[in-house]
Amino acid sequence: MKVLVVGSGGREHALAWALTGSESVETVLVTPGNAGIASLAECVAVRADDIPGLVAAAAEERVDLVVAGPELPLTLGLADALHEEGIPCFGPSRAAAQLEGSKIFAKEFMERHGIPTAPFRAFDDFRDAERWIERLPAPPVVKADGLASGKGVIVASTTTEAIEAARTMLQSQRFGAAGHRIVVEDQLGGEEVSVIALCDGGRVVPLAVSQDHKRVGEGDAGPNTGGMGAYSPVPALPDSALAEVTARVLEPALRGMAQDGHPFVGALYAGLMLTPEGPRVLEFNVRFGDPETQAILVRADFDLGEALMAAATGQLARLGAGALRWRPEAGVCVVVAAAGYPGDAHTGDPIEGLDELSELEDVEVFHSGTRRDPQGRLVTAGGRVLGVTALGETVRAAAAKAVAAAERVRFEGKHFRRDIGHRAIAREERDR
Repeated sequence: MKVLVVGSGGREHALAWALTGSESVETVLVTPGNAGIASLAECVAVRADDIPGLVAAAAEERVDLVVAGPELPLTLGLADALHEEGIPCFGPSRAAAQLEGSKIFAKEFMERHGIPTAPFRAFDDFRDAERWIERLPAPPVVKADGLASGKGVIVASTTTEAIEAARTMLQSQRFGAAGHRIVVEDQLGGEEVSVIALCDGGRVVPLAVSQDHKRVGEGDAGPNTGGMGAYSPVPALPDSALAEVTARVLEPALRGMAQDGHPFVGALYAGLMLTPEGPRVLEFNVRFGDPETQAILVRADFDLGEALMAAATGQLARLGAGALRWRPEAGVCVVVAAAGYPGDAHTGDPIEGLDELSELEDVEVFHSGTRRDPQGRLVTAGGRVLGVTALGETVRAAAAKAVAAAERVRFEGKHFRRDIGHRAIAREERDR
């Protein structure tokens, strides 16, 4: 079949890479793609937020399946528009995409359907939020209601910091319309993990568990980013414990969306905190994670194209039990970022050293923010530039391989974390 992947980041590069290796897939197109994606798939110059353009491209190319990478086109109604044209889409409807498009919608949905999450209050007035935060016994988490590129969450360490976060969102409008309303919720203790599942509206099949590293600095210091790295599997949530997450979170979410009239099709991402009382949902996303996808897909030992088409067409049941097989090795993705990230990132810097990485065994480099300049040079084009991803017998081995490869990448002001997977590595050391 012919598949069109929508997006231009590392997640989309990983999806295109895995789909190119799927026996069920003959051709992969990506729109708009990036310089790295162009080396393995045809890139079509249509923006990811141009819904009419995307539908027209899918129809003109006679694709059999559209795979939506980022959340924005889904919240704008890409899946709905494709369905009107009879084109299958791996991704939820606009109504179902509210699970990510509005944190208030998601929290109220979880409350209504008994899905475990942190206690919360929603606000659109700063003074009301300030008074509430001052009454809380501990500093809360403050979240912009709408889409904020992974940066609209402030995990406050003091009450003053939480109040300032609310002020920045509601009064200073740092996140524009996304921050016109906010969620103030209790902080949860424990370890955070990501569980992504394929959904076809009635059935849910979880993928391998991963863990993202949001903070920009080593030791989980500094501001939140879109993700500085990820690894899979996660010892804190072994496969034997995944059944509990499926029963308490994923299946109730799928039932709830159907009961509310919005059957969910696509990738349901549950960001979880593993608390002493059990898993609690921090957030839902409605697409594959980035950089979790990179760490997960290098471990995949199944036909991704077949699985995504089955989900998009309501046929996950036909895959059968155990259809999604995983390599026993660990996968670790280290994000190499540009100078200034997660603030204003410097772009246009020439990138060198990637030819050396192509010779390394069990190392894949997924491009996130790259382009070709007028002279044909590969240059930086975003905050997160590359996702250097490696396989290893253990998380420690995979991480060491990914870090060593990232060291060989050269561009002005590059930075990356050398401690991706540190929690799993500590467990591996204890279990030796």
